[in-house]
Amino acid sequence: MRKDGKIFVAGHRGLVGSAILRRLIADGYTNTIHRAHHELDLTIQADVDLFFDVEKPDYVFLSAAKVGGIKANSTFPADFIRDNLLIQTNVIDAAYRNGVEKLMFLGSSCIYPRMAPQPIKEEYLMTGPLESTNDAYAIAKIAGMKMCDAYKFQYGFNTVSLMPTNLYGPGDNFDLENSHVMPALIRRFYEAKLNGASEIVIWGTGTPMREFLHVDDLASAAVHVMETYSGDSFLNVGTGEDITIRELAEMIADVVDYRGQIVFDSTKPDGTPRKLLDVLRIKALGWSPQIGLRDGIASAFEWYKNSL
Repeated sequence: MRKDGKIFVAGHRGLVGSAILRRLIADGYTNTIHRAHHELDLTIQADVDLFFDVEKPDYVFLSAAKVGGIKANSTFPADFIRDNLLIQTNVIDAAYRNGVEKLMFLGSSCIYPRMAPQPIKEEYLMTGPLESTNDAYAIAKIAGMKMCDAYKFQYGFNTVSLMPTNLYGPGDNFDLENSHVMPALIRRFYEAKLNGASEIVIWGTGTPMREFLHVDDLASAAVHVMETYSGDSFLNVGTGEDITIRELAEMIADVVDYRGQIVFDSTKPDGTPRKLLDVLRIKALGWSPQIGLRDGIASAFEWYKNSL
């Protein structure tokens, strides 16, 4: 990317978009543009077309999306597939038609089959059934990635796609009704500590294994890939290491200093048994994560406390 190029960060107020914006500015990219949802609704094609026609960005980071945890995905699948298909379709097409030089699409590791071999390589995409609790969201993300591939093949549009693992960090959504597991547990343990609760009940058995990447590490990967890579394959982004949900809960409890009992409700769904990404391709480009899990949890916890 050119340092003076105009860069549109779609979804700049979200967890991913805000981190990408911070990273761009830190790296000397000062010509950035962004719009809040009330200024530009990316699900409305005419509004997106007008924005691109007027602003003419050179580069686009498409991090805007409707996201949520297992409960939200299970309860509102129509919202997740509709809104994400609209957002990515409108932005990708308008970007191509208005001469954007390069676009990055941010996907999700949930695109892979529920029982994919571990660690998950990029070539395992669409080789088996998806996890049923978030298949609507996953199908939307697969469609976005395939749309990028199709526009590259048919029109020569320079697109790259990243598939990050579970993300967390400053700017996360801590709403207990629709957040992901990390921020939900941070909030619940902190509130339990404040309220003197003797125990916390967590959905599932605690045995599923998950990989977690600090969002600032993802942002560094996103900018690095936009600067160095224009290949045909999408890229996984993660740490290459995972832990059980039980281990995660115990680590968060330690960071928050909660001393009560942790109880797992096995009548509730676990989701995918394991989801560890193979990250050899992106590491071969010279990128690697820098933030350890415990340190990352501590930073997310401090941000949450300050946000209150």
